[in-house]
Amino acid sequence: MSKFRTVFSFPNPVNEVAARLVAAMVFFFSISYLFTGELWVLILLAYGFAARVATGPTLSPMGILATRFLAPRIAAPKPVPGPPKRFAQSIGLFFSITAIIAHTGLSIGGETLAAILIAILTVFAGLESFVGFCAGCFVFKRMMDWGLIPKSVCEACVVGDQS
Repeated sequence: MSKFRTVFSFPNPVNEVAARLVAAMVFFFSISYLFTGELWVLILLAYGFAARVATGPTLSPMGILATRFLAPRIAAPKPVPGPPKRFAQSIGLFFSITAIIAHTGLSIGGETLAAILIAILTVFAGLESFVGFCAGCFVFKRMMDWGLIPKSVCEACVVGDQS
């Protein structure tokens, strides 16, 4: 049972360098969907988000590539709180699953809706990767401020907030 818990846990803290590299990969996969409209790209995106929500980088090919191979060669680790990153991955999972449903649905305009959802995902993955702005983390922080997420969920978020 201990091994199960080890695999199905999310790291805290998270290496920001690796998170931004994963976001770059999501950005490029999202762009490829927008250009090709291929369902398998959506499935890969959804799998990646699901794996990262459930296990962090442990079962995610993008996460493994970023944490084990790319990030250590690019920059020193920059630890940031894990819970906001997991929340952001959950939003990506929601968008990618909704895009799959839209893409495969029988309704007219489903592929257009899928493309719109993935375009939104592309923008936010680009902001995370290239600018360092995590919109999911921003929303997570606001939800903590409003009392929708207990401060106990992310003590590091509270400690790090000295603004």
